[in-house]
Amino acid sequence: MDDTSGVGVLDKAAQMFTALEQGPLTLGGLVAATGLARPTAHRLAVALEYHRMLGRDLQGRFVLGNRIQELAAASGEDRLLAAAAPILARLRDITGESTQLFRRQGDVRVCIATAERPAGLRDTILVGSQLTMTAGSAAQVLLAWESADQIERGLADANFSAVALSTVRRQGWAQSVGEREPGVASVSAPVRTPPGNVVAAISVSGPIERLTRTPGRLHATAVMAAAERLSEILRRFDSE
Repeated sequence: MDDTSGVGVLDKAAQMFTALEQGPLTLGGLVAATGLARPTAHRLAVALEYHRMLGRDLQGRFVLGNRIQELAAASGEDRLLAAAAPILARLRDITGESTQLFRRQGDVRVCIATAERPAGLRDTILVGSQLTMTAGSAAQVLLAWESADQIERGLADANFSAVALSTVRRQGWAQSVGEREPGVASVSAPVRTPPGNVVAAISVSGPIERLTRTPGRLHATAVMAAAERLSEILRRFDSE
């Protein structure tokens, strides 16, 4: 049976994805694994990298991109949301602040779950809200572990710097103070799939008056624990 679809560019992209399932490859490795001409392989790999379907590791080799992980996570979003609901509620109760779960979709981040503070001043973000990827602690988390090229593009209009993202990767959490909206502070940490890819960001947000100008000192430990708990549940789902 013919294993091609008849749409050449899609068949070539599928060959690349199949080759990269085995691990990172240089351009030469991709050429050898797919049989594509080097100019064709390079042109297609760069285009797929632009759309985040491919990425690069620290050695500059091609790897499967975060967008593929996001699409895979979206197919199992019911599980993610079911697992997130009690964790967000518990984090809200521990911190006394509103909590959210964000996923990246292209150039925006989308709030897919929340647990609102019951009373008083709060940072209300509705489920389905699309927020910028250029400001806020969740945006920092969702960008920090992208490929170098994606980070460079993301920083072009961002309110945070490459140094800030390096700090996020080192400490495992991000904070923002008045970055997305005046008077609002937040703390976020990454949710990971079993291979370690960041597929979501869990956040606490509220007025600066309560979270102070160093919200990470108050809530980073609790936010990271919640993110690890959700990541652990995703690992269990994957092993079933």
